[in-house]
Amino acid sequence: MKAGPEAALYAHYAARLRPAPEVTEIPEARGSAGEIRKREGAALLAALPADAVAVALDLGGEQPDSERFAALLARWEEAGRTPCFIIGGAEGLDPSVTARADHRIALGPLTWPHFLVRGMLAEQLYRAQAIRQNHPYHRAWRP
Repeated sequence: MKAGPEAALYAHYAARLRPAPEVTEIPEARGSAGEIRKREGAALLAALPADAVAVALDLGGEQPDSERFAALLARWEEAGRTPCFIIGGAEGLDPSVTARADHRIALGPLTWPHFLVRGMLAEQLYRAQAIRQNHPYHRAWRP
């Protein structure tokens, strides 16, 4: 990710997370949209740790609220499994990736550029951490 406001947003929230998240980037593929999805999908699957909970960020996925997201993270942690969030590139995720995913989550019904999704996900991970620690950051009383 290039330096800029999107990278700064991610860094702002990632710095607050314990443990710190690890990011694995894959190179952008070239070709038609289908070829790009297929190549990037293969690279994403190859980078996925075998024992991780694969969570695809996908428009067709579940749209949990922040409390439910925090509960999912707690459940995975209690099971001793580390979530690995998969964010597709500009062409989206290949069906092989969504088929492999243990969970599919959407950050709402809108389409978000992949470089913003990283920052939004980091904020939600921080929010989930705050919820689980009863920290006032979340402000559950707000709609």
